[in-house]
Amino acid sequence: MRKDYLAFFISLFLSRLADQILLFIVPLIVFQTTNSVSWAGLAFFVESLPRYLAFPVCGALCDKFSPMRILHISQVYRALACVMAVALYGVFDGIYWLVILSALCGVLTTQGIMAREVVMPHIFKHYTYAKTLSYSQIADQSGLVLGPLVAALMLEVWAWHWVVIGIAGLFALADMAMWVWQRNTTVNLHSHEQHPDIWLQPLRVAFGHIRNLVELKRIITLAVGVNLMIGVTLATSAAMVTGQYGAGKDTYALLQAAGALVTIGILFYLARATLPLKVMGGLSYAMIGVGALITALSPNVWAYTVGFLLVTGFDKMFNVYLRSTRQRVIPVQDFGKTVGVITLLNNLSQPLAGLLVAVWAAPLGTQTVILLLVGLTALLGVAVASGWHATVKAELDIG
Repeated sequence: MRKDYLAFFISLFLSRLADQILLFIVPLIVFQTTNSVSWAGLAFFVESLPRYLAFPVCGALCDKFSPMRILHISQVYRALACVMAVALYGVFDGIYWLVILSALCGVLTTQGIMAREVVMPHIFKHYTYAKTLSYSQIADQSGLVLGPLVAALMLEVWAWHWVVIGIAGLFALADMAMWVWQRNTTVNLHSHEQHPDIWLQPLRVAFGHIRNLVELKRIITLAVGVNLMIGVTLATSAAMVTGQYGAGKDTYALLQAAGALVTIGILFYLARATLPLKVMGGLSYAMIGVGALITALSPNVWAYTVGFLLVTGFDKMFNVYLRSTRQRVIPVQDFGKTVGVITLLNNLSQPLAGLLVAVWAAPLGTQTVILLLVGLTALLGVAVASGWHATVKAELDIG
């Protein structure tokens, strides 16, 4: 891999690693300090909600201003925020500085994610976009997996405020790697004239594209189905493995690690293969549905493991299909604002799945809830496939 490409992916890895360490330690430190699950849950809510809500605005900013400048701001300001939070903790004490830091870094992380999303289609001309996405998700997934492990090791050695200083260092290193990439690349990103309003006007444009572009409606519908499966799997996996099947915490940890390895294996395959987009989308959607069905019907933890690995592994393949499709159909001048809204819409079904589990698991049983959501996901897939076939038939008739 070329040096400038490698620097870009190292920057992505370090940024994701730092973000995951922070995400991991906030609920943990709050629980250890307050001994309250409710406060830990509230801390997770406070740190995660701004991440989702910020997507439309951050997307609009990436269309209006230089995404590379926004990416630098995202990384540098997260490093500075970490140092500032530790300084305020030293002066005023109180665990709330850590929660405020995480909420602020959540918004800046969304800003960085959107900036990378906007620049990636234009900077890797030697690769197909699907291959670029595969490499970027390998870097992203590696940081995602290693974050909790590195956080646990750091907390064994240091108090939490020193861990936060270490996180600041990782963000700074991520920005240095990005600087190295910029020094070695010849890519020039073109700016597009934008409306001065970054609030309502970008939303109008984004929803206009979603309303008018059939392929966007299809991938949003499919993403809702996939995220229902991901959400119900994440919400029930701990209870299924340690409760229903009576396995220990070590088994559950091994299951998570296996899921990460399968995901990275699939991404390496996609980086070297040339699957057509429709095949990639249909295969991943079907395998996620089959995997969720297996988790619902599995008689033991081994069968559950097969279903779990199918769901988590093929999720990233679907993600490559999703992002490749929207990159192809969204006008470049509106890419950021439209992707921001789509990302927000796509992610709403994950907490919805968790809410459905919370409401219906007790009266109906966990496996029944999973089966119901599998059925809904299958109906969404059939509806999209039927609409696609109808469109193709109409085009053939016209021709």
